[in-house]
Amino acid sequence: MNLPPLIQSFVLHFGEMGSRWGINRTVGQIYALLYVSPEPLCADEIVEALGISRSNVSMSLRELQAWNLVLLRHLPDDRRDFFTTPDDVWQILRTLAEERKKREVDPTLSVLREILMQQPGSEKERYAQQRMAQMHGLIEQLTNWYDDVKRLETERLANLLSLGSKISRLLETKDRIVSLGRRSKAKASGSQPADIPPGDGEPDGGATR
Repeated sequence: MNLPPLIQSFVLHFGEMGSRWGINRTVGQIYALLYVSPEPLCADEIVEALGISRSNVSMSLRELQAWNLVLLRHLPDDRRDFFTTPDDVWQILRTLAEERKKREVDPTLSVLREILMQQPGSEKERYAQQRMAQMHGLIEQLTNWYDDVKRLETERLANLLSLGSKISRLLETKDRIVSLGRRSKAKASGSQPADIPPGDGEPDGGATR
């Protein structure tokens, strides 16, 4: 590679990670090179930087375009095609998530739906369908959550991700507020909420003084 050591380390690592994500190692390296390049690069410049064949670069660029991860650019007085990545890293993240959902999650959901619509022919198949129904429900719930989250503005999405464990505390606070609301309604009506055991919250267990 004809790259500074710092950039070469990043490009090599991204190539290795890319192969684990299901993309060609060269595709990962080219994407990493374009990501850190201050200006768009043409195929010849990528060949020179990475030391790979022109045909390999061309195929990899087509794959990155299919993933919507690179943008085509034209420079004045230059007939060659130049490539770059989106400036907004959040846009890159959204694109990666959407493309992986289309290629990995959606086909799995389709197969599960087809199988669950079939009539089981034995007790083993009935049990297997029950297990697959649980998997289908979980994946569908996660997909619906993803569909809601991807509509958020970037600033809101960044704030959501920065909350971390604070979300758990927020949910706990919500549960306490709901519980207090039920208690207040129960006291006003003179009845006991179904989910609160008799005497819960009383200093002496609710015994008559």
